[in-house]
Amino acid sequence: MQRSLVGSEMCIRDSYRTPRTPQSFLRRCTPLFYSIFHILRHSFMALALAGAVTLPAAAEDYSFDEIYSGYSAEGLTFSDKTMSLEGGEVTISGFMAPPLTPTIHFFVLTEVPMSVCPFCSSDADWPDNIIVVKVDDSITALPYDTPITVTGTLEIGSETDEETGFVSQLRIRATSIDS
Repeated sequence: MQRSLVGSEMCIRDSYRTPRTPQSFLRRCTPLFYSIFHILRHSFMALALAGAVTLPAAAEDYSFDEIYSGYSAEGLTFSDKTMSLEGGEVTISGFMAPPLTPTIHFFVLTEVPMSVCPFCSSDADWPDNIIVVKVDDSITALPYDTPITVTGTLEIGSETDEETGFVSQLRIRATSIDS
């Protein structure tokens, strides 16, 4: 005896009298496949409508002229856009300023190329439109005039690097760096 599920009924057939061909198998199992497909299709549609299936948000394009809105008695004031992007993914392009050491865990992203390390020369112009970029694994410094694009999470608030003592108010915790 052979048992097979056809639709919602359990059928018992004599295996000696029913030939086993691919066509007979499909004919017997087609209602079952349609039932399973119907349930899965409606389940996925319900999840999508409920918002349970979401695509990752694309990183917001960000530029140096959007960082600050002006000056106050306390110094530079972050723009409304900067404040709204805190904790979100951003993408910004610029140049890697010459770092303190050849292998680094953070670097300064600038709007324009800087050939002189601002920590090594007292008369170097350090721009006010900079962002500290923190990386999980150490990377090797790129040439100062190589344009790069950084994508990562925007962080706001004072933070001091333990190794160098460098203080930052605005950072990107990088997830990708493309040159």
